[in-house]
Amino acid sequence: MNYWLDLFTGTTWSEFRIAGANVSGFRHRMRKAAAQVKRGDVFLCYLTGVMRWVGALEVIGLSSDKRPIWKDADFPVRFDVKPLVALDPEHGVPMSELKGKVLFYETEEDSPGYKAFLRCSPNLFKRASDGELILDVLRKAEKRPVARPVDPRKLARKPLFRAEQRKGKTTVSTVVSVPEPEEPEEAVAKTAAEGSEEKVATTRHTEIQHMLLSLGADMGYEVWVARNDRSKRWNGQMLGEMARMLDELPTQFNEATNRTIELIDILWLRGNSIVAAFEVECTTAIYSGLLRMSDLLALQPNLEINLFLVAPDERRDKVEQEILRPTFSLRDKPLVKTCGFIGFSTLVEKVEGIRKLGLVKSLKPDFLQSIAEHFEQDEPDA
Repeated sequence: MNYWLDLFTGTTWSEFRIAGANVSGFRHRMRKAAAQVKRGDVFLCYLTGVMRWVGALEVIGLSSDKRPIWKDADFPVRFDVKPLVALDPEHGVPMSELKGKVLFYETEEDSPGYKAFLRCSPNLFKRASDGELILDVLRKAEKRPVARPVDPRKLARKPLFRAEQRKGKTTVSTVVSVPEPEEPEEAVAKTAAEGSEEKVATTRHTEIQHMLLSLGADMGYEVWVARNDRSKRWNGQMLGEMARMLDELPTQFNEATNRTIELIDILWLRGNSIVAAFEVECTTAIYSGLLRMSDLLALQPNLEINLFLVAPDERRDKVEQEILRPTFSLRDKPLVKTCGFIGFSTLVEKVEGIRKLGLVKSLKPDFLQSIAEHFEQDEPDA
């Protein structure tokens, strides 16, 4: 039997327990390490941010569970587990209690890096005795709980991602966050067609997503819809089950880039290449979609990609105002030069016309540039 590190934030630990505490998961990039995990091994659970050990999970085996257990990340490499110990954060065992007792925390100089042991999971304990010790102190903490205050801000910490940036001949590593898309400010809902067994309330946003996904698929591209929108429906069809829909994105980028890309509303892809990316902004703030696109270009400055913000016609002036903000314009590659605006009515009119003429299969993505508006960075009046 081996012991493995299993990292959680306060948020992901809570979500894990709410979902039944029977499935633990890891990021796709850790699949090779996870392949070494065997039935009967034990995951020892550590809360980053608050620096406490909170659980021990016996591995039952690989899991086929695909539930959306965690809101901020998918953790697709999953194992069925049986909790041996599962503590509330305030009853967790502080890392400080292990100083001088485990290989990764022999002296005070090992803190806070802990010899890089806590950098990723699953991570195999080099000494089984360290795992046995932590399991023992967790069992004791369960039998004789001691409440210690927990900083709620640290407990609510969101996952962070490591990204690299070239500065001259030097590669600089940094840590970034990738926020979730905003919730709509108001519900602008429609119902599905009459006679459908499922009269699903959906938004104009979902309708436009459906149109772009259908168009991309009919043009011969693989398509992707934002991970948090895959269960939405239009006219009874679930977006995540549409034709040529990818289950996973290409993995040639770093984790922060992939996380950013998978939250963009619509992607068209050919092989490992992204042909076009669309942010549909119906009721949320315009800048939320622009920020995601700007984040993508900041993470991958050499990426050549067609970017489009699709929004109601009446929001055109707001789009222009936002895209010309200093944070987007004062870049080596200004967003205004790479991202075009397409109004809803223009998109619908062009797509309907193309379909009536039977021209979809012969289209190239360049046609989008012909219908998109690119705002000018005009010089101010003297």
